[in-house]
Amino acid sequence: MNGFSMALDALPSRPLAERRVLLTRAADASPASRALFSAAGALVIELPALVIGPPDDWGPLDAALRSLERFHWLIFSSANGVEAVRQRLDRLHLRLDQQPDQQAGWPRLAAVGRKTAQAIQHQGWPTPFVPQDFVADSLLACFPEPVHGRQLLLPRVQSGGRPLLAEQFRRQGATVVEAPAYESRCPATIPAAAAAALTQGHVDVITFTSSKIVRNTVALLAAHLGERWQSRLAHSKVVSIGPETSRTCRALLGRVDAEANPHQMEALVAAAERLFHIP
Repeated sequence: MNGFSMALDALPSRPLAERRVLLTRAADASPASRALFSAAGALVIELPALVIGPPDDWGPLDAALRSLERFHWLIFSSANGVEAVRQRLDRLHLRLDQQPDQQAGWPRLAAVGRKTAQAIQHQGWPTPFVPQDFVADSLLACFPEPVHGRQLLLPRVQSGGRPLLAEQFRRQGATVVEAPAYESRCPATIPAAAAAALTQGHVDVITFTSSKIVRNTVALLAAHLGERWQSRLAHSKVVSIGPETSRTCRALLGRVDAEANPHQMEALVAAAERLFHIP
């Protein structure tokens, strides 16, 4: 065996090499997810299925931020919520970079997911509490103190978000203020490359990272590909970021072929790779 053949044998297998991956995402999402799939050898086609914008009314969030000292916890479930709060704090000439101290009127921070925690740390705010598993259920199960009698502020998407956190914290005796911090809307169109790949049946994997992205993608496909849109996905593997997204995939698409664990982008790539791994 010559040196070139030995080098090829030493290369790790790349199950996604030349596989077409339809990456559904927010319109302003970081290019990091595309880079991860490209590094795995995939041919990435992007389908923006969320447009992030302001809520209809900033009033509730602004009022909560002006009285931030009354809250024991400020809980973020998305990086979009972090960015929205930062913008409103700047506009209101308020700061959130002091160490949490309830006696001094500063809430502790908590985050669902590594990306959300990184967004908080990027602002220079106090280090948040992050559950071991990157899902809301884990935050509830692992919260570091009893919440009975505590006041919690949850900046969140205006519509379509999962109410689990607020509902469960209220059941445990907390006073929960939910404030719309942003809205995620469905785009009007899909890119020509994505439409062509779907029409021709040239999609090996389609990925989803939130329930709302699943719902918006289904609406876009139905609007632009017609009544037989589901047949366009018949030979595509459906890969989900986590359990809630998987439930929505099963409800609207009828299946999930793989789910990321842990629920983050690197694991989403690994889940897709496992579908095409040849022992």
